[in-house]
Amino acid sequence: MGRILGSLAVCLLASLAGCRAPGAYPDRPLFILCPWGAGGGTDQASRQMAALLERELGVAVNVVNATGGQGVTGHSRGARARPDGHTLTMMTVELNMLHWRGLTSVTHESFFPLALYNRDAAALFVRSDAPWSTLRALEAHIKDSPGALRASGSAQGGIWHLAVAGWYAAIGEDPATLNWLSSQGAASALAELLAGTVDVVCCSLPEAAAQMAGGKVRCLGVMATERVTPKFSDVPTFAEQGYDWSIGGWRALGVPRDTPEAIRDVLVPAVKRVVYTTEFREFMGRQGFDWRYEDPRTARASLARTDQALGELIRSDAFASIRRGRFGPGVYPLLLAIALVGVLAGLVATGGLRRPRAEGPPGTGWTHFAEGVGFVVLFVLLVRSAGFVPTTGVLLGLFFWRLGVTPGRAILLSALVVPTTYLLFSHLLRVDLPRGPLGW
Repeated sequence: MGRILGSLAVCLLASLAGCRAPGAYPDRPLFILCPWGAGGGTDQASRQMAALLERELGVAVNVVNATGGQGVTGHSRGARARPDGHTLTMMTVELNMLHWRGLTSVTHESFFPLALYNRDAAALFVRSDAPWSTLRALEAHIKDSPGALRASGSAQGGIWHLAVAGWYAAIGEDPATLNWLSSQGAASALAELLAGTVDVVCCSLPEAAAQMAGGKVRCLGVMATERVTPKFSDVPTFAEQGYDWSIGGWRALGVPRDTPEAIRDVLVPAVKRVVYTTEFREFMGRQGFDWRYEDPRTARASLARTDQALGELIRSDAFASIRRGRFGPGVYPLLLAIALVGVLAGLVATGGLRRPRAEGPPGTGWTHFAEGVGFVVLFVLLVRSAGFVPTTGVLLGLFFWRLGVTPGRAILLSALVVPTTYLLFSHLLRVDLPRGPLGW
């Protein structure tokens, strides 16, 4: 009887575990990395995709908003994830832009695209009570008050920034005069627009659909050659208003490039079934997203073409200010080098480098200065790959310790100095500090 009950218990547990063979893919929950903030268009699409993919694969599929670094964080984490099919990335058009600006080595070629399912044109929005009711009126304001217009919609150098800067170039204005305020996506930018912090927001029509329906914002035009999707058929195009400028973004689901073929053979048909479901197409229609399906081969070719086109645009003279950004990732290392030269000059002038070792703790004078030079060199070599916060934290803590500070106080000082410096340069001065795999 005991053996029978034991066998029944094993059978019951096996039935609860499902019919999937041990070790069969997927054998645990999946994650979709979304490089942008909650509430935006990419986040909405990611969550809809996750819900339907969960039904297809029979395992939980969760969305993780890996924001930061102008899209670098999420895309980098996705590209460098273990290629076991359990980490997917909701790729966006910024993947065709970030590497041209020198912010990351990750490109579309770092991924295997499971499917490209959306393309959306950029559009320009103002508050309903804004004094500009047409693009011509907004253009007149830009020309009358250079540098006064405050705009947002994406990170500095993101696709929506590029879209507005391109329009500036089209009307004969220097894109460098555009006062762009970085954001983590359309949702936060639209909140700033309603709060009056910015004057204009550039994003896709679906991302601003709720605000348009509520009468809070109005769209001055969509950057396309013809009107888009039935839901927004009343929105005029830039072409209709006499502007020869069009640009837009795309969304695709991908996995790391080295993901085994056996896993890709499970994911590709599953994602295709999701994209073609009535639920997904109705969701895309309700939101006003431009629905489409491109298989891996077609998607790979599309991403390559877009990458080449945006690369030529970003490298052109008109977009030099965007390519560089307000401050580049190398600004902080440069400031360190300048500070080091200043310290050296001060020590030489005061005779500090010739001070006898007996007058101070072990290692004063030239020894400490040489160590300082070594730490700066290590910082410059490691910061781009490891990121500003971990690199600075570790090296600064070690340097404090070598200066004779106790280990506990060295850690405390580093923990106080590094976050303060990060906030000062990254948020107040808007310096693009180097970000590692964690986005710091």
